[in-house]
Parts: sequence; C-alpha cells; structure tokens
Amino acid sequence: MNNRHCRNLQGGILGSVLAVGILTLATGLSVLAAPVRVSAPAFNKPGNILIADQFNNRVIEADANGNIAWEYGLGPNDFSARSVIGCNDAQRVGDFTLMAGTGTPPEVIPQAPDGAVDNRVLLVDRAGHTVWQYGQFGQTGDGPNLLSTPVQCTWLPNFHVLITDQGNNRIIEVNLFKQIVWEYPGANMNPDDQLNSPNSAELLDNGHILISDENNNRAIEVTRRDQIVKTFTAGGTVGAVAFSSRLPNGDTLLTDAGNSRAVEVDARDRVVWQYVTDTNALSVAAPLPTRAIRLKNGDTLISDQFNNRVIRVSLAGHIVANYGLPLDGGGAIGNNVGYDHHTTQNGLYSPYDAKIIGDYTGLTPPLAF
Repeated sequence: MNNRHCRNLQGGILGSVLAVGILTLATGLSVLAAPVRVSAPAFNKPGNILIADQFNNRVIEADANGNIAWEYGLGPNDFSARSVIGCNDAQRVGDFTLMAGTGTPPEVIPQAPDGAVDNRVLLVDRAGHTVWQYGQFGQTGDGPNLLSTPVQCTWLPNFHVLITDQGNNRIIEVNLFKQIVWEYPGANMNPDDQLNSPNSAELLDNGHILISDENNNRAIEVTRRDQIVKTFTAGGTVGAVAFSSRLPNGDTLLTDAGNSRAVEVDARDRVVWQYVTDTNALSVAAPLPTRAIRLKNGDTLISDQFNNRVIRVSLAGHIVANYGLPLDGGGAIGNNVGYDHHTTQNGLYSPYDAKIIGDYTGLTPPLAF
C-alpha cells in the first residue's frame, strides 16, 4: 500500500472520532457561533466550490452554477468575531471548515478605513460553532496562541495544522492542544534562508514542506531539519509567489501574483505552462491572483483576487467557469464587487482562495471521511 492509500485509510479510521476529539479539546472555548446559511442537500457535496470571499468577511460553498449552499460570516460591514475578517484561506475537513482570518489592512476597503485585526485560524462545524481555534481575535503577537496575519492554514493527516504566519515571517505546525511542534526557519539562522512575507505552506508526500516565500520571489522546499533543498523561481521570472503546490507529475504550480499568472515549472525550474489573468481589456492593472490549484481533470482553478472573480481554466487556456460578476475594471480593487446570499454571480469581493470539494489540492490528498 502506498503512502497515499495509507493516508486515506488513516483518514477513514480517524475520521469517525474527529468530532468527539476536537470538541473534547475545545472544552472551555468561549466563542460565539456565527450565523450560517445552509442548504442541507447541497452542503459539502463533492464538486462544489469553497471560496474565501476575502473582503466580504465570509466563506461560501457554491455549486457548479454559483448557487450558494453554505455561508459563514456576516458580510462586508461586520468586523466582529462572529465573522472571519479578511478571510484568505478555507479548506473542508470532513464536515468541518478550516479557515484563516487574516484581517484587513488600513486604507484598503472603505468599510474599514483604519483596518481590522482578526489573526485567528478557526475550525467551525456546519452550524457555525467554533470547535477549535489558534490565535486571538483582535490581538497580534508571536507568543503562545498568537498570530500576525495568518494567510493560510493546511489540515495535516496527523491532525496538526500548518499555519503560514505571514506577519511573523514563519511557518508553524500546531497540534490540537495548541502547541507548536515545528517551525520554519526555526534554528536556521542563515540570512538567505529567512522568509519574507510567506503566503502559503503545503505538506509534500516526501515529508518536506513547500513554502511560497512571496516577497523573496520564490517557492522553497524545506526539510524538517529546516534546510532548503529546492528553490523555484520559473527561471528567475516570478514577481511574488502567493501559492505553490506539487503536481502528480512532479512539476510545481506557482501562483505568480506579481506577474498576474499561474505558472507550472518542471523539476529543473523550466516553465512548461502558464496562464495570465490580466489580458482582458477590462482587467484591473494588477489583479494579483492569489491561488492557482490544479484539478483532477487538468483544469486550473485561479482566485483572481482584485478582478473579483474565481476562474476555472483549461490546459488549453480557455475559461470554462467563472464565479463573480463580469470584469468592469476600475480602482485598486475594482468597482464590480458584490455581496449576495444566494449566488456568487451577483459578486465576490477580492476572493483569495478557492478549492473544489473532494478534488485534488496538492500532494496531500483529501482525508477520506
């Protein structure tokens, strides 16, 4: 049995006790449940799309046509702990949803001109109850149970959570008892190996961690001993690596936000495929796409952040699905933003992350619950 099958088997066995285990560990957690909207028959359906609708302060699940089946958060005008402020990442874990509340910086959106601080990684159930949390709402720090702009979180097969703690320039692995069990750069003090505003981290099948070191314009593969073994820059052409994942063929897919593209490179860092998101005449000048995820059928799902859309692109470079309003250009974020409880097609507000439920999202396979 290969590692992937072992992980799926482990997920199937442990999945039956996940809810009990997390609720036990969360005893004493005092966090209000956020109101959610859910369409029971469509909830957590394979093939649905899960979107971190960043400046709408919510996570939504929608079907292939954009009809919203589940929603967590109170919208673009709510900056309380009952929403997920400036959500940058969301992932399904069985019937739970893991999400990262990054907050909003000052002078970015008109609803919060002074900015709003969240700094939490949350695991919520279908009804919106927080069953596990790392970080404190409204607090920033690097001590125990504190974060600074956690832009991404990944659920690991060992029930740990890998957190990209951007403001602290580190990647941490946290167990459910909220203990940090691994950290990069950790003991590595080499100046060239330090991170500069990292934007994501993914577990690879070989046990290494693939880190998107955004402002160092690279993705790096590091060992558990905090050593860099590979660096990817698309031949030195990337401008800000917002996300990266290892593909089944051994290539690495980079989200090159600085050049508004998704770019696939081989093991020798040579470009073998790319898609640019700002070629439409109605595109904003710098849409800064933040996630590009390769799907099972070969399509690539791209969160085209400041174009306020999520697009599904074929290998031939054709858009085969579009979530959000049509482009209309204008402004740093764009004029064409929206907020609707029923459909994505009435607008998204700088969507930062999107994943297809039950589909491939890197070499860490979905757990089989």
